[in-house]
Amino acid sequence: MSFIDVQNAFMAHIRDPENVKKPHDVTEERMTVYKELFFNNVEGFVSSAFPVLKSLYCESHWLMLVRNFFINHNCSSPYFLDISAEFLAFLQHEYTMQENDPLFMLELAHYEWVELDVSACFEDELQKPLTKVDNQPLYLSNTARNLSYQYPVHQISDDFQPTVPSEQPHYFVVYRDEEDEVGFIASNPMTAILLEQLDNNPDISLLELVSKVHEIIPQFSEEQLIGGATQTLNALAELGVVVTK
Repeated sequence: MSFIDVQNAFMAHIRDPENVKKPHDVTEERMTVYKELFFNNVEGFVSSAFPVLKSLYCESHWLMLVRNFFINHNCSSPYFLDISAEFLAFLQHEYTMQENDPLFMLELAHYEWVELDVSACFEDELQKPLTKVDNQPLYLSNTARNLSYQYPVHQISDDFQPTVPSEQPHYFVVYRDEEDEVGFIASNPMTAILLEQLDNNPDISLLELVSKVHEIIPQFSEEQLIGGATQTLNALAELGVVVTK
């Protein structure tokens, strides 16, 4: 057996010890150390990134979920910081929801992951703060996220678990401030559209941005939109959500 085959057999048992036999030349005591070390590290990072989601499961079901991820998902990054993104990708694209999984599982997991994503992402060094939106080119900060969910993810807890989507989406802006603290603010449909167009059209002027928004919601005049957009963008610029370069 080649060294690569030995490595693969070693890791296969660590990932799924109940169904894959351990290599015959490794003692059970030594194998147990590796099994616990690897799984506990992964479980610890997943639990710290998704504390609300974890709180909705009993201990055995939570460990089964993480074990499913540990066995079946091939991580593309070697960094522990990326485990939360890998877990989210697993839930979104590879996992089949079970009876004990909440219907809002994917939205809640994404909402929790965004906080870590925003806190850890590198700031674009070309970004400059804005004191007032005027004629400068506008950008959505790369440390800000414009989000919407069908469930009230910000309210979910062990005591509140909605069983149907809300009648209207819930909008949020997640951002990182000058002290590198992550903030969450409730948004609204108009602001969500404004930021979506800003995100899709970086280096855009205020008038161009309003023109694009007007195409989506023509029931408002451009004059009305300019006033509302200016007020909203100025408030978001104070938080560092809207920037220039």
